[in-house]
Amino acid sequence: MKVAFLLSEFPNLSETFVLDQIIGMVERGHEVDIYADRRGNMAAVHADIEQHRLVERTCYWGVSPSLARRAVTGAGLFAAAALRSPGAALRSISRRQYGVPAAALVVLHAAARLTEKRSYDIIHCHFGPTGLVGAALRDLGRIDGRIVTSFYGYDLTSYPLRFGNDAFAPLFARGDLFLPLCDVFRSHLLKLGCDEKRIRVHHIGVDCTRFSFAPRTPPTDGYVRLITVARLAEKKGLAYSIRAVAGLLPKYPDLRYQIVGNGPLRGELQALIDELGVAQAVSLAGPKNRDEIAKMLADAHVFLAPSVTARDGDQEGTPTVIMEAAAVGLPVISTRHSGIPELVEDGVSGYLVAEKDVDALAERIEHLVTHPELWPQLGQAGRRIVEERFNIRRLNDDLEKIYRDLISRSSRG
Repeated sequence: MKVAFLLSEFPNLSETFVLDQIIGMVERGHEVDIYADRRGNMAAVHADIEQHRLVERTCYWGVSPSLARRAVTGAGLFAAAALRSPGAALRSISRRQYGVPAAALVVLHAAARLTEKRSYDIIHCHFGPTGLVGAALRDLGRIDGRIVTSFYGYDLTSYPLRFGNDAFAPLFARGDLFLPLCDVFRSHLLKLGCDEKRIRVHHIGVDCTRFSFAPRTPPTDGYVRLITVARLAEKKGLAYSIRAVAGLLPKYPDLRYQIVGNGPLRGELQALIDELGVAQAVSLAGPKNRDEIAKMLADAHVFLAPSVTARDGDQEGTPTVIMEAAAVGLPVISTRHSGIPELVEDGVSGYLVAEKDVDALAERIEHLVTHPELWPQLGQAGRRIVEERFNIRRLNDDLEKIYRDLISRSSRG
C-alpha cells in the first residue's frame, strides 16, 4: 500500500503514538510519505526517526505561525492560484468549504506546496483539523486516496466549543473513515453529526517490548518516588497533584515527586511549588527523550496522572504515558476523565478519583504509600491490560487491516 500521513508537526516528542503508527507501516513494507505544517524540534528527535530516515520522507507546508506573515505570503500564493483556477483559489480560503484551516490560509499554503498530484491508497490524517486539510487537498486535486482521520482529544472537545459544532461538517461530508481513540470520543463524533457507519474506535498503544516489567518493591533508601510525565498544560491537572503531595509531606517527608515535561504552565507550576515550600520534594525535571523517560519510570514507585477538563473544554484521550507506566509495573493514580477509565481499572491496576479532587488524590497516594504490598499486583494487572488492549504491534496489525478493508469497500463501491 501507499500511505500518506498528514500531521500538524513532525517530529513531535509528545506524539509518540503517531510515530509508532508510521513506523509500524514502514516495517510492514508499505510505501510511506509524511506531510506536515511545520518542522518539530530536530535537536530532540527519536532514534527511530533517524533509523527509518523519516524526515527524508517528509514534505513541509512551511506555514508561518504568524498570521500577519501568513497573510503576506498568502496574498502572493492566492494571486498565482487565481491565475490558474479562480474557483479553486477561492475555495481554498473558504471556511464554508474546508473549515477553519482554509480561513487560516493553511489549505492555500499546502496546495501551493504540492505542485503535482500525488496518489495514495490511504491518506491518514492525525487530528480533526488536519483531516479538513487532507479533504481539501483531495478536492483541489493535489492528493488522492481514501481519507482516514484519527481524533485524539482537543479536536473533539475544545475545538468544537471554539469554532462551532459544525466545524468538521466539511470533513464528515468528504472523509471515508473516522477513528476516535476511545468510546467516549466515538460519542462525541456522533453528537457532532458524523455518520455512525464510518466510525471505528481504534486505540493508540505502546510497544510493550520497549518496557521491561518489574514489580515495585519498597525502596531501600526509604524514599517513595512518585512521577508524572506530561506536557505542562492545564488539562494535565498538575496543580492538583502538587497540592496533594504537598499536603502529605508533613506526615510523609520521604515522598519525592518528579514532573517530567515542558509547557506553558512551567513558570506557574514552579511558583506554586515555591509558594507551598516543597521544592525539596517536588521538582520539575523538564523534557526528556523516550529512553530517559523509560529509565525514570523504571526508578519510580507510583505514577500520577491527575487529568482534568480545561477551562476551554480541552480533554485528554487515553495518554500513552499511562500505558508506558503500566507496562513497566507502576500502579497508576488518575482521574475519571475521558478515555482513561478504559485504560486504568479502578481498584485493579490503580485508582481513579474525580477531577480536581485534591483530597481524594492525597488519600489514594497515602493508601499506596502505606500499603506497598499492593504495588506488585496493581502493576501486574496494568501490564496485562496494556498487553491485551493497547499493544501497538497488535494495534498496527488492526490498522493495516482497517486500511485494506477500506480499500476493498471503496473498490467494490
